Order: sequence, then structure tokens, then C-alpha cells
Amino acid sequence: MNRQPPAPQSLHFPLSRISLGSATFGREIDSNAAFAMMDHAVARGIALFDTAANYSGGTSERIIGQWLAARGALSARPAVATKLFPPYTTATIESGTAASMQRLGVEILDLLYLHKWDAAVESPAVLSAFDRLVRTGRVRSIGVSNFTGGQLRDLILLQKRLGIVPITVLQNNHNLAVRECEAPIREFCSSEGITIISYSPLGAGYLTGKHIGGVQPGSRFDVMPGHQAIYLQPDSEARLRRLADLSARCSRSMSHLALVWALQQPGIGSTLVGGRTPGHIDQAFAALAEQDPAVLQELAML
Repeated sequence: MNRQPPAPQSLHFPLSRISLGSATFGREIDSNAAFAMMDHAVARGIALFDTAANYSGGTSERIIGQWLAARGALSARPAVATKLFPPYTTATIESGTAASMQRLGVEILDLLYLHKWDAAVESPAVLSAFDRLVRTGRVRSIGVSNFTGGQLRDLILLQKRLGIVPITVLQNNHNLAVRECEAPIREFCSSEGITIISYSPLGAGYLTGKHIGGVQPGSRFDVMPGHQAIYLQPDSEARLRRLADLSARCSRSMSHLALVWALQQPGIGSTLVGGRTPGHIDQAFAALAEQDPAVLQELAML
């Protein structure tokens, strides 16, 4: 393949500092509650809704598609991002993209991710299939999620060598407990023109302190027990204890402080905020507005 490398791309839509995550749609909340979340998100100026093909077996995408159809021609329609899960092949990328577009009821996807790294990412055929989605106008921007710094660098080098459309977004978990967008990745992304979108600012509820006495029934840790292996680790436990101590000393909730930490991190283009009620969106905006220098200084040392 001897194509000329395309010029570096940027996102083809405006990005708000807070974006709406929809992992709870169809899993923890029904369509009525999800509609209320999306209506409130738009009212607060949120410009991106994030979903994935495997969120509740496609139900999250369907709910967003139903909302888009019901709301018609919004004056400020949010962009929509979704993700494809492995296995990655030419066929699954084509069919998976078509299925997501059908569930969402859109003719063009604003942003499409590879949901996690897989060995197939190293295949020129797979990357070319991803590339064709942009070149044929079905996808505006492409990204990857849950990639390490090394995996990201290898991918960028391969895309440059093949002369194909580069990724423009990295979406990783990044919060006070689990940090996957540390300075080296942020610096690399900045040098390559890649926007970072972080997710799980409350660590799937871990950083609220609700699980200090044990996993709470009905919580995300209970519904999706895979979260427990990610967060119930010595480093995360130590950070949680320091967060609880700061919360007691500064008379602010652990949730507020954890959100402040995540939403005011340098080099992050946007942070996904989800939840079950519009109030979860409001608490994120309150954290974004936190300006107490003493609080910010203490958080920086956690």
C-alpha cells in the first residue's frame, strides 16, 4: 500500500468539557430515565453522547437512537460516539458499523472507536477497513479506547507507514484511583494531535466511598462485578483512604472531590459523566466550577 499519508485530522464536531456516558442505559435505568438524562445534558450544553455496541447488547444505542428520532431537528444536536468490540476483522468492522448505525438511526457516525486493544489491530487489512469508513463518509472521526501508551504508539506508527487515516481520539479510564492517562500518554497525544477523552471519574462509584464497608447490592460493582478486580487493589484503596480523609477535613463529599480531580486534569479534552439521574450531571458541573485553591492544592497531592 503506497498511499500518501493524510493530513493530521481533528475532531469534526465541538467538544464540551463534560460528555454524557450511556453505559447505564438499559442496564441500570430504563428509556424514560435515559431520556431525562439526555434532555438535561443538552440543556446543560453537553455536545457528545458516548455509547457502545456491547452496552446492554445494543440497548444503549437503541435508546439513544429513539431519543434522537423523538427530538427531531435539535438546534444543538449532540455528536454521537460508539464503539466496536473484538473480534476485529474486515467483515465484523463493516457489519458492526452498519448495525450500530441502524440502532442509532443515523447515516453517519460522528466518532467510532475500537473498544479495546486486540492483536488484530496490527493487521493492515483491519486498519484499512477502519480507514475506508472515513474515506467513504460513513464515519467522521475514529478513535481507540483502553489502549496503553505502547499500544497507542505502535498503532500510530503503523497507520503512518500504511498511509491511512489516523485516529484522533483516545478514550481511557482516568480517575483518582485508576490512572490510564498519565503525563507520558498526554504528552504523546498532544504531539500527535490526539484528543483524550477520559471516563469513569467516580471509578464506577468506588470513589464515592459507598463500598468501604463492602460491595453495595444493586450498585454497578454488584451488577458488573468485573469492576471489583480493577478497583479493589492496594494502590486504589490507599488513595480512597486519603480521599476520605480530605473529605472530612474540607467538608466536601468524596464524590465532589473525585469529580473535581478528574474534571480539572490537564490535557484532557472531555470527561464522560454518566449516572442514573440528571442530578449526576449537575454534580459534575459543580465540580468543574470548584475554584477553592486549598482544595485544589490538596487534591493535586493525592
